[in-house]
Amino acid sequence: MNTYYELLIKINPEIEDIISEACFTNLPCEGVVLAEETYKDLELVSTTEGTLKVFLKENADVSSFLKKFRQQLKERGFSDEQLGSWEYILKEKENQDWSQKWKEKWDITRIGEKIVIVPDWLDYEPKSGEVIIRLEPGCAFGTGTHATTQLCMQAVEKYMKKNSEVADIGMGSGILAICAMKFGAKSVYGCDNDETVIDVARENALKNTVECTFEHNTADKIKKKFDFVMANILHNVLAEIMLDLKNLLKPDGLLVLSGILDEKKNVVLEALKEYNLSIIEENHINQWTGFVVRR
Repeated sequence: MNTYYELLIKINPEIEDIISEACFTNLPCEGVVLAEETYKDLELVSTTEGTLKVFLKENADVSSFLKKFRQQLKERGFSDEQLGSWEYILKEKENQDWSQKWKEKWDITRIGEKIVIVPDWLDYEPKSGEVIIRLEPGCAFGTGTHATTQLCMQAVEKYMKKNSEVADIGMGSGILAICAMKFGAKSVYGCDNDETVIDVARENALKNTVECTFEHNTADKIKKKFDFVMANILHNVLAEIMLDLKNLLKPDGLLVLSGILDEKKNVVLEALKEYNLSIIEENHINQWTGFVVRR
């Protein structure tokens, strides 16, 4: 029997993707799922959402990782309430199929009027008019289930014109770039400052039979102009790079911003005002805000 480690962390489900990405990047992680389990004093007491289940292929210094990453998020403006307690338990387990166990709770996700996210291992018969995106959730932020990703995808469906030239800044898994291509973009350029996600994004594009350009890059180094730009990044980073994002837009181009906690949206609003970007629409899902703005 193969041995693996199951890490259970009490979190706020609204930041599942943020913590999941960090687990993939910093731990020997093979898969993550938000379990329908709740623990008290590290003992199971009920079956409600709030526990992140992380599958590790070997033991790791979980305590140091969680302490360091929690402090990083607090420095970015997250409160203890927004983070959850992060109490955890680490168990060694035996299971021949341990590397597949994390897939059990994944299902299809419907977004907007047409978008359907389908995990790659599930069979799904598309209905007329649906836009299907197939992904194997992995080591990159953006599985389609998180509110921040959904806010961007809804904006693509509603505002992106066919034959647009599109940029996805901080593209993670590439899901937003793939979505734009599925809705008729002429071309999509995606970049991320984490080079480990580039191959993941390319594989996801290949699975969806679309062609995107993905590079290890940052917004300030891009010279091309675009009709439609997406940035699903935390609020403080958006504020810091707002001028760079504006400079990527063609005249009358549209910019979609997400990754913004409701209580931190003023940070982004101030940056929008500073650089004379006009808000077309503001949307909310749970405790997250998304903006569609025009140059």
